[in-house]
Amino acid sequence: MVTEAELRRWFSKAERIMIAGIGNPIRMDDFVGMKIVEDLLGKVGENVCLIECETVPEGFAEQIVEFKPSHVLLVDAAVLGKKPGESVLVEPEKLVNFPAISTHALPLRIFCDFLRENTKAKVALLLIEPELTDFGEKMSVVVEASAKRVVNLLLKILR
Repeated sequence: MVTEAELRRWFSKAERIMIAGIGNPIRMDDFVGMKIVEDLLGKVGENVCLIECETVPEGFAEQIVEFKPSHVLLVDAAVLGKKPGESVLVEPEKLVNFPAISTHALPLRIFCDFLRENTKAKVALLLIEPELTDFGEKMSVVVEASAKRVVNLLLKILR
């Protein structure tokens, strides 16, 4: 599980933070990235920009670049081979050898490279293991609990 200490280290020296929630609102646990961003709305400082990308984060590239972030955190569900609800913080360059399966794993790596090149920001992915990704609008209990935990950690750090 991603820890507060790990997130604090990653956010150290952050001046302008972009948090992008990625996911499909009708694929149960795949919605987790969007849910986390939704739950942060109105609760973080002005130096934090939150965007809900759904399944097309690359469609928000211009908005992210224009914000001029020092840190970009992409939050998404990914099959990691872990227990449902487990979360990890991954640097994009580790995606090559990282056992993650996501509907956008390759595009996310390319997208992260684009962001780093065009913003000079520190970029990471906060990935959460889904339990259910069937069609439906309700997240599993375990992944919803994980989303709440991540929101609470981020609020401690970003307030």
